[in-house]
Amino acid sequence: MSAAIIGLLILLALALSGIPLAFAMAFVGLFGLTALIGFEPAIGQLARVTLDNIANYSFSILPLFLLMANFVSRSGMAKELYEASYAFVGHRRGGLAMATIMACGGFSTVAGSSLATVATMAPIAMPEMRARGYKAELAAGAIASGGTLGILIPPSIILVIYGNLTETDIGMLFIAGIIPGIVGLALYLGAVWAVTRFDPEAGPAGERASWPERIVALRGIWALLALFAAIIGGIYFGVFTPTEAAGIGAVLSLAFALMRRRMTWPVLAATLSEAAVTTAALLFLVATSQVFATFVNVAGLPYALSNYASTADIAPWAVIAIILAAFLVLGCVFEAFSLILLFVPIIYPIVAALGFDLIWFGIVLVVVVEVGLISPPVGLNVFVLRTVQHDVPLMAIFRGVMPFIAADMVRLALFCLFPGIILALPAIMR
Repeated sequence: MSAAIIGLLILLALALSGIPLAFAMAFVGLFGLTALIGFEPAIGQLARVTLDNIANYSFSILPLFLLMANFVSRSGMAKELYEASYAFVGHRRGGLAMATIMACGGFSTVAGSSLATVATMAPIAMPEMRARGYKAELAAGAIASGGTLGILIPPSIILVIYGNLTETDIGMLFIAGIIPGIVGLALYLGAVWAVTRFDPEAGPAGERASWPERIVALRGIWALLALFAAIIGGIYFGVFTPTEAAGIGAVLSLAFALMRRRMTWPVLAATLSEAAVTTAALLFLVATSQVFATFVNVAGLPYALSNYASTADIAPWAVIAIILAAFLVLGCVFEAFSLILLFVPIIYPIVAALGFDLIWFGIVLVVVVEVGLISPPVGLNVFVLRTVQHDVPLMAIFRGVMPFIAADMVRLALFCLFPGIILALPAIMR
């Protein structure tokens, strides 16, 4: 156990010093295994774990969902989704910010990535809000926070990784994320309402769209709605597996892009290349995380922690509270994928041994990670937004996300107090 703790401390030091996490995990994992079982067995473990992860059929879902998100992004659906959302709520105070959050939620149904959602929606929404007199804090906060829904509302890449790490049914995780995603969307809209109630100048109301205009706006997003219904409906009703759903989603999104005449040969080549590079990077990160996890398991840390948690005079909910608090703190300095890959293999045996549902825990963990995406001092969504919109001060963005962090704390409390919010839909499928 002591070897695992020392290895974990070395890993954190390497990661915080700027060394890429994948290389740091491979280095610590290999040298830790060498110290415990010898060099040749350690190399054998490294080769086996790497091959097992890269050849894992379940991970074929990653490039397919990445392709789908890229096809949708390049087909222009994001702007039409934003315009449709504005047609329904733009006349309210903070209506543009509300429309941005709704569009982020809608785009999340095909993006599967928080960073992709922010990068796509920022160039569309920020100029509109600034032109209509919105304060930079509310505008930036709505985009950065709305983007966090990208890792919760299915299909979510991070839920795919969590499911593979914990051997939890990915389809169940996708279905479990629907209601929490809607709750998060509603609470974010409530945060915008609260901000504009106390400061009406933060988000002036726009013009009211007529019902015919709203219907016309909805026609522009039929393809997105059809794509979401096909993927989630097919999984929910057992028509196909999540991996098959990813393939169908990729094909349908390509068909929609071709119908809109947005897919040229150069664009197709760039899309395929981008998906391939991202997939390779994710799989390398997953493989090296499993090398480190193997070292930690051989050193006995998960067993020791699980044994301590089950025998110590600590209430199971107190253990969960400690884990979530640690993730909230670590989320401020680690990005979401790194956090999940690094610590989930260590803690999920503890959670399972305490009798908690791993589907419930996975959704709650993703909500906690979402908070980290917008929390200072790192807040990866904040820095993506800052990269896309250079004229928005960093401190203005961090001030802007504070009401949304408060909404996330309310959401986290609801999910912990009422687990049925998460488990209702999966219970119907079982």
